Amino acid sequence: MKGSDYYNGRKVLITGGLGFIGSALAHRLLDLGARVTLIDSLIPQYGGNLFNIADIRERVCVNISDVRDPHAMQHLLEGQDLLFNLAGQTSHLDSMKEPEVDLEINCKSQLSILQTCRHVNPAIRIVFAGTRQIYGKPEYLPVDEAHPLRPVDVNGINKIAGEMYHQLYCTVYGIPCCVLRLTNTYGPRMRVKDARQTFLGIWLRQIIEGQAIRVFGDGSQRRDFNYVDDVVEALLLAGSAEQAIGKVYNLGSHEIISLKDLATLVVEVNSGGRYAMEPFSEELKKIDIGDYYGDFRRIEADLGWRPTVNLRDGLKRSLEYYRRFRKAYWD
Repeated sequence: MKGSDYYNGRKVLITGGLGFIGSALAHRLLDLGARVTLIDSLIPQYGGNLFNIADIRERVCVNISDVRDPHAMQHLLEGQDLLFNLAGQTSHLDSMKEPEVDLEINCKSQLSILQTCRHVNPAIRIVFAGTRQIYGKPEYLPVDEAHPLRPVDVNGINKIAGEMYHQLYCTVYGIPCCVLRLTNTYGPRMRVKDARQTFLGIWLRQIIEGQAIRVFGDGSQRRDFNYVDDVVEALLLAGSAEQAIGKVYNLGSHEIISLKDLATLVVEVNSGGRYAMEPFSEELKKIDIGDYYGDFRRIEADLGWRPTVNLRDGLKRSLEYYRRFRKAYWD
């Protein structure tokens, strides 16, 4: 990775650090010599899991706190060189059922974090994890960063606000921020209890348990996917490259696949299993966006990032992981 020595000795704070992407990032940062602090609320439905850091527990500092607590965040942000701001409520359905909670986590807490940085640590480098959900139903494909923002749920609206707060505080107060708009991230350590984090997680659980994978709609919806190791490398590049400051980048993949074909691939990689087509519920139908895949040429041109793990290999690694550690991730 370009500038991999950048992190050696630096103090790094990761919000959502016991979750899927945060814990994978923590492992990589330790390899690069960083001094890592993880903050996580461990609220059951949000994906934090102490098992995610079981092998590095003695090498990181863990603080069980909520990003909605400004007093805790002030203490944690002081003296840090970098913040990877990954904590968030990710369930689109939950955001519609409890919009105020989504507002607090994905919007209000982001403003509070930035205000704290402004007052106690304005030089801190921040990478904010955004989402492709802010685009809504695409007008054209692949979706680039100039695409209109028309989210179809409360989660998308609040994530837009969180992203724009970071951009504003970068422009007005000089806090060096970068935003990555993530697409479907998958791999070891993701939540598989339900579909709150990603539908692919529950698919892997279903196939391991011998259940039919449930594919909603007609399965023709096309998507792109990034293996978690590739997302971690994008985060590290965004946190270390001066050119990334003030920028917004899509992630994505050249591998575009329909959900039906993805279910077929999961069955094939698993050497057995089946999937079943199910009609959308009225609730799901209203927030389905159809096809989505991102244009990631900007981050490729600026930072040299591109995905390296193909979908078949990523699925194989993921299935092997959950077969080995299922007790730590099942209910």
